[in-house]
Amino acid sequence: MSYVEAAGAPLRKTGHIKLHGPEGFAGMRKAGQLAAQALDLVHEMVEPGVSTDAIDKLVFDFAMDHGVYPATLMYRGYRKSTCTSINHVVCHGIPNEKPLREGDIVNVDVTLIVDGWHGDSSRMYAVGEIPRRAERLLEVTYESMMRGIAEIRPGAHVGDIGAAIQEFVEPFHMSVVRDFCGHGLGQLFHDEPNVVHVGRRGDGPELLPGMIFTVEPMINLGRPHVKVLSDGWTAVTRDRSLSAQFEHSVGVTETGVEIFTLSPKGYDKPIFQNA
Repeated sequence: MSYVEAAGAPLRKTGHIKLHGPEGFAGMRKAGQLAAQALDLVHEMVEPGVSTDAIDKLVFDFAMDHGVYPATLMYRGYRKSTCTSINHVVCHGIPNEKPLREGDIVNVDVTLIVDGWHGDSSRMYAVGEIPRRAERLLEVTYESMMRGIAEIRPGAHVGDIGAAIQEFVEPFHMSVVRDFCGHGLGQLFHDEPNVVHVGRRGDGPELLPGMIFTVEPMINLGRPHVKVLSDGWTAVTRDRSLSAQFEHSVGVTETGVEIFTLSPKGYDKPIFQNA
């Protein structure tokens, strides 16, 4: 895998890993913070009886109010501003009119395009009081993401991220989904490199200052296998076990890592009504 300076690279996926300068990091900070603010609003809305369509409209209206655009809207024919994945849905769940129920867990995934830069983040939300096993799944999933992010520094490798996630998750008898991965980000929604959430230390491309990508592990209470439903988007666990995901957009700095999508209100950590 080769690297190119982002400033001179075409605005399309080329198979090269783009290295961004201060302008790119400034753009990602702005986009990431707006996505985080949208997810903070979702936190204040999620409760039993609220539909995922209503959540989707909230994010769309937030984007329009700020003069930005949801990246998923009409992306490859997708017709919503968010992905909302409930219980055994692993990712890419499509918002609809069905109300959330007490005890559900739901992932809301938001990507906003701000001045051409993509701020991409997702969080898990507890709907009312949830079972302890669901709480534990959310806690492990969040911590696995943060342990993966903690591996990011110049000279480390993409495989170190996946290894840290896998090493943490599997002793809890949970599994890491292999079918989906993190991805390069910036002025493209999906770019190089792929960031797989399992792996071996030292494998994969070396991390260099200026790289920007997502870390977004999907963790299942059961086995890791998934299937995509007939709508072509919704991915679910084959064994119907609960699944969870958290996601941050990050950049490799000269000394470590910068997280672009931290919640201004501290809402990006798992929060439970009965905590």
